[in-house]
Amino acid sequence: MPRPRDAHHGVTRTAFAPAGGFVTTPLTLTGERTGPGIWHENYWFRRHEVAYAAVPGFVAALTSRAPSTVLDAGSGEGYAAELLGRAWPGSRVVGVDYDAAATAHAARAHAGEHAAYLRGALTALPVADAMFDVTVSMQVLEHIWTPEEFVRELARVTRPGGALVLSTPNRLTFSPGLGRREVPANAYHCREYDATELAGELARWLPGAQVTLHGVHHGGRLTDWAQAHGPVEEALAAAQPAGWPAVVRALVESVTAQDFALGEASDDCLDLVAVVANPARTVRG
Repeated sequence: MPRPRDAHHGVTRTAFAPAGGFVTTPLTLTGERTGPGIWHENYWFRRHEVAYAAVPGFVAALTSRAPSTVLDAGSGEGYAAELLGRAWPGSRVVGVDYDAAATAHAARAHAGEHAAYLRGALTALPVADAMFDVTVSMQVLEHIWTPEEFVRELARVTRPGGALVLSTPNRLTFSPGLGRREVPANAYHCREYDATELAGELARWLPGAQVTLHGVHHGGRLTDWAQAHGPVEEALAAAQPAGWPAVVRALVESVTAQDFALGEASDDCLDLVAVVANPARTVRG
């Protein structure tokens, strides 16, 4: 179910500050970009958050060495640097985004001793080869016209022995009825993927890479709500936030990351999360 584009451009959002307080800065909402502190974005923010929260566990399963440098490619609002920085104290997290307003906002709201933000094209990242122990890119792949170039660029900047973690919506649940390589209804999406397709493309783009797929699912509370009231995404898309029924608003405001579960990359999962071990060797031999 494609997300409706947000009609509230130039809205003021409240974001978490590096010291744990709050800062208020303007950032245009597109209906695709999300972040903390926006009540009507809370469902989508928490759905993103659960994937970021799983990254440290994915990395720990591959290596006992904590990363010192982490890249968030397509960093948007910038909140992920804090999420990842809390998981790895002392690490340096760099966010890169093409949108100048987003990187300026992120620098104001989140930059600190352990986080920095750069503006740059994601298919030509403004960083050197093998610069990061862990490279992360969440909910970005579907926006890229040249996905192979993008994924190989992520591999280029990842150090040998490092890890790449990326997520993207599951086409089968996000856009029911949309066929492979068909143009998505979402005007911001270039291409959407199912699990089999994503695994195959990553194997083709990164020959010989070890790829593991996971799926983000609704947990018990959201599943129960959907059984009683209908699909959550359809309820959100049925009206702008100001027009949501009280039961929908109450749900959105109460959602936490614990309302989602990480499991199999099955046909009914919400989002796909791919973990690539040592992607650097696929682009350097």
